[in-house]
Amino acid sequence: MFARLVYESFRRQKRRKLLAGAAITLGVTVATAMIAVATDIGDKISRELRTIGANLVVTPQDEALDVNIGGVHLQPPSDSAYLSEADLPKIKGIFWHNNITAFAPMLPVNVTVDIPGSSGGKKEVTLLGTYFAKQVSYGKQGFVTGVRKTHSWWRVSGAWPADHSSDLLIGERLARTLPYKVGDEIALSGHSVKIAGILSTGSAEDDQIVAPLALAQAILGKPGAVRRIYVSAITKPEDALARRDPRSLTGPMYDRWYCSPYPQSIAYQLQEAIPHSHAEQIRQVAQNEGAVLTKIEGLFFLVTLAALLASALAVSAAMATAIFERRGEVGLMKALGAGKMAVASIFFAEATLLALIGGVAGFAAGSVLARQIGRTIFDSQISVQPVLLPVVLVIAVLVTILGSATSIRGAVSLDPVYALRGEL
Repeated sequence: MFARLVYESFRRQKRRKLLAGAAITLGVTVATAMIAVATDIGDKISRELRTIGANLVVTPQDEALDVNIGGVHLQPPSDSAYLSEADLPKIKGIFWHNNITAFAPMLPVNVTVDIPGSSGGKKEVTLLGTYFAKQVSYGKQGFVTGVRKTHSWWRVSGAWPADHSSDLLIGERLARTLPYKVGDEIALSGHSVKIAGILSTGSAEDDQIVAPLALAQAILGKPGAVRRIYVSAITKPEDALARRDPRSLTGPMYDRWYCSPYPQSIAYQLQEAIPHSHAEQIRQVAQNEGAVLTKIEGLFFLVTLAALLASALAVSAAMATAIFERRGEVGLMKALGAGKMAVASIFFAEATLLALIGGVAGFAAGSVLARQIGRTIFDSQISVQPVLLPVVLVIAVLVTILGSATSIRGAVSLDPVYALRGEL
């Protein structure tokens, strides 16, 4: 009997139901799209932000020692402290190896460049050895890495050198002081090399020579030596747990810290993987990334909240009008002995049914909208998980019930005498 009453009630006032259903559908559409984008786009945004450069740096352990004497910061000489190039593939062997998008070893070496026709004949400059786009193997997996990924803002006029060659890049400021151009052969500390291109970075590298790591090692006379490693990793923003000292954590708290992709925990795992190393986050990059992600998530939350609030207000207006038009029906039910709970349950059941229909339609439309947002704004494919459907339906029911509560409360409080006389 109750189901039939709800069905008959739902069939009436189709225009009012359509307006309320449209409001629910629109609100749920926006909510579905924002939730789907927020839950799926985090890693994609973080991956995009990785194009601004590495967020972790690994150095020899000796280089990280801090010595303070009389308030003066001293750093011990560490010219003999190097990391081993053979340990670099271990970076892809840490717990969060899938979050490591790229790394680039660096080895600075002081060299002399022969300058024909110059009175001095030579110029001392810094040569920076690194990977450009080198194939690194760890186990059965291949991995291409280097500065072309970690330092994607570097621009080259000419060609990028191959990592197995003796070609090199000259910084644009340095190039203006040398009588060489792209394609020329030059003598570099006894090594004959070729200029493949002119490098523009807007940083210190504009005054340096950048060459394959093997060439820098050969000039230095230290095969396999690496001075520092820049690592680009996808991380999550810091929270209270991230700032805890891992040595103070025990049991489940330590496991949670270790198994979370915080910059600190990934740096800690890099130290474990590379012997005699010290890893730390480049704080300005990591903190700015966390701030951007937090602001984007906050924006999604505000848009979702505003859409649901507007939906609740529209439902409230539609339901208020619908119940006002049915005051005679309410009065008749109460005159026949229906209690407040019985009357209210019919309207709440009707509102819930309307919310479920609008929620399903909104979920379908929101899924399409989320994919469209992913393609047009983030240039990425958004996947809407089916588990989101029950969450969206609960949200739709709550919004509809909250929007209808005031109107239904007024309906159950009607005096049947005045309602039947039409005096309300």
